[in-house]
Parts: sequence; structure tokens; C-alpha cells
Amino acid sequence: MENFKADNYKYGFSYPEKPAYKLEKGLNEDTVKGISRIKNEPLWMLSYRLRAYKTFLSKKLPLWGADLSGLNFNDLYYYLKPSQSNADTWQSLPKDIKETYDRIGIPDAEQRYLAGVKAQYDSEIVYGSLLAELKKKGVIFLSMEEGLRKHPKIVREYFGKAIPASDNKFSALNSAVWSGGSFIYIPKNVKVELPLQAYFRINAKKMGQFERTLIIADEGSFVSYIEGCTAPIYSQDSLHAAVVEIFVKKNARVRYSTVQNWSRNVYNLVTKRAFVYEDAVMEWVDGNLGSKITMKYPSVYLMEKGARGVILSMALAGKNQFLDAGGKAVHLAENTSSQIISKSISKNGGGSNYRGLVKVCANAKNCKSSVVCDGLILDKKSYTNTFPVMDVAGKNAQVAHEASVGRVDEEQLFYLTSRGISEQEAVNMLVNGFIEPIAKEFPMEYALELNSLIALEMEGGVNA
Repeated sequence: MENFKADNYKYGFSYPEKPAYKLEKGLNEDTVKGISRIKNEPLWMLSYRLRAYKTFLSKKLPLWGADLSGLNFNDLYYYLKPSQSNADTWQSLPKDIKETYDRIGIPDAEQRYLAGVKAQYDSEIVYGSLLAELKKKGVIFLSMEEGLRKHPKIVREYFGKAIPASDNKFSALNSAVWSGGSFIYIPKNVKVELPLQAYFRINAKKMGQFERTLIIADEGSFVSYIEGCTAPIYSQDSLHAAVVEIFVKKNARVRYSTVQNWSRNVYNLVTKRAFVYEDAVMEWVDGNLGSKITMKYPSVYLMEKGARGVILSMALAGKNQFLDAGGKAVHLAENTSSQIISKSISKNGGGSNYRGLVKVCANAKNCKSSVVCDGLILDKKSYTNTFPVMDVAGKNAQVAHEASVGRVDEEQLFYLTSRGISEQEAVNMLVNGFIEPIAKEFPMEYALELNSLIALEMEGGVNA
């Protein structure tokens, strides 16, 4: 086992690769066909993949946001099957995979406060569980491949409907080479009180991970889904380009929480979107600490009257990091409401952007939207920007936006240090207070983990 320590990143360890199967490096039509063949997919999915690959080739890299010119799509591996996949007990996993998740803490979390778990290692789900009582209620929590195999009609009805391959270059890439991810269906009026969790781990060098997640919450249901991700520290870059599609039916509620903690050699380029129907609620809670570059804008499309969307986003950018994150709310029906709260922290030369959109369509009357984005800069080398877009055509809309950028309050810092608290501890306290509106929305154990990770990131985080 290799072990690294860099920038206080505690998940930077790796194990030697022992794949059962690994496609040749590079991206071409044979790569796409090979992934579909390995998975024994129906013809319609292969056709979908091939159309998406052509779309990917036709689209250019975005010229706004982060500099993606360093991405070499032909210098990545697009599919690596671990030595074992989809075990139903931790004990049956290979030793290196089991030790990886033991060190991350997933088995302990599963036993104490999770209703179900999916664990992905490189390109495939390697472990899955769901409480028996939820299975009896009709809850479905499978890998995306299992969902396609066991529930083909549902998958075909919803797959690519919220995020078509043509949406952007990276949704097209994911649609062409997707592997792994979660398929979730919550039946009518079923409330899943404990969270479901998926954990994504990249282990191999120059790896591309392209999970696909589809969540359908039927009328009157509720589910909380938590996503975590880490990777080893390598000198070569990896790519994570996921797609998440969520459908929140009438009077349902979905909360999707992310603790993104990729290592500093990962491009994290993700598309996440929810369609929210009558009187339903969608909540995105997004914590971004890791990666080399992140571009991610969870969005809510408020499809029918009374729909509500909440996007809470936190980003901490350190040395050699650029995080371009935010949220989008599109009001397509009357009496819909949205709230976007974004908090960013920049230190040691790191950069962060808030990029957001609020769109109120002409037929969407009496809509309300509030956007608040705050940036905290901890030294003279770091920076932050806000790029809000407001497009309001509906009548009687109430749309508000406020933004602030500042540094650690010197008076508060002096007060705390004069009480015997070290400067580092004082800064940590002020930073925790700054992000508290976001952190408190995570389940308790994850909020504690988030605060712990931030404390590690903050060590030596204040410079003149």
C-alpha cells in the first residue's frame, strides 16, 4: 500500500491496482462499445451512448469558469472493473477494498445511522445494502446497472430526461461512458427516515469515474441521500464527471447532501438537476473541499405550482485549487419559490467563484427567490468572485440578491486570542461560524466530519 500526506489530506492513500478487467487508455467509439458490451446492455442504451459520444465530440470545452485546457481525454482510463463487484457483505470484499472503506469509516456509519449504502470503487459498485424493512415497503436502492437490468421500463422512462446528453460537454461524456452510480425509487407516501448513502472512491491512476445516479421520489414520499467521495494523491490527473437526475413528484421531498473531498489531482466536473413537481421540495446541500478544479451547479427546475427548491453550497479553496460552484433555480410555474445560499472560503492562494442563475419564466406568476452569497478571504494571495444572473419575466415576482466579501474580523480575532485561544483555533472558530448555516443542514455525524475536515484544511491557513 502506498501512503501519502499532502496538504493535510487524510484520504490520500492507495492500493496497487488489481483489476478484473481494464479497458485500454483513451476515448473512442470502441471504448463506448466496450463498456456497453461488458455490461451486456440493451440495444437502446448502446445507441444512446453512441449518440452521446458524437455529441461530446461536437461540443467545445467551456471558455468560462475554470481553465480546462490541461484535460487530456485520451490520457485517461474510462473503465476499470475491480476484482469484485456488488458484494452483499463487507467481509466478502477483497482485503484492499475492504480496508479502504474501513479507513474511510463506511461500515461503522452503516451500522449506526444509515438505511442503506452503495460503495463504488473506480468504475463499479462493489458493495450494497438496504434495510429489510425498506425493501418490504417497496424502496429500491440498486446500482445503476442493476436498475437498468431489473427495472428497464422505469430507467428508460427517466434516463436522460432531466439532463440530456446535449446539455453540456461533460453530460455528453458521462452519457457515453457512464458506469456505476445509484438507482433509487421511493414509493408513494413512504418516508425513509434514515439516510441512504453512496460513496465514490477513485483508486487507480489517470482514472475517469463517470457514475450515473437516478432518483425518483413518488408522491408524498421522502428520502435523504448522502454522497461522499475521495481519491489517492497522484502526480497524474484524474477526472470525475458524474450526472445526477432527480424527479420529485407531488408533495414529495428529497434532500441530496454531498461532502466532496477529492484529492488535489482530480478534475470534478459534475451536472446535477432536479425536476420538482406540485408542492414538492428539493434540497441540495453541497460541501466542496477537495479537487484541483470543481465546476458544479446543482439546479432545481420548478415544474408545477407550489414547488420549492433550496440550494445550500459551501466551498473551501486552498493552494492550487479553483472551485467554481453555485446553483440554478428555474421557475416554470406559478407560486414557486427558491433559495440559494452560498458560502466560500479562499486561503493560501486558492480561488473560488459563485456562479448562479435565477430564471422566472413569463407564465410563472407570484414567484419568490432569494440569493445570498458570501465570501471569506484569509490572505492576500487568495480571491473570490460572484457571477449572479437574474432573468425575470414572470409577473409579481419577488427576487432578491445580496453578496458580501470580507476577511477574518481582526477585532473578533483579537478578542479570542486575548482570552488565551491560539490564533489558529480562533480562526477555526470564526470559519466554523461563517459556514454554520450550511454545516447545520447535514446530518449530525456528517456535520461533525465536515467540521473536522475543515479544521484539517485550515491548519496554517492564515497568512498576511
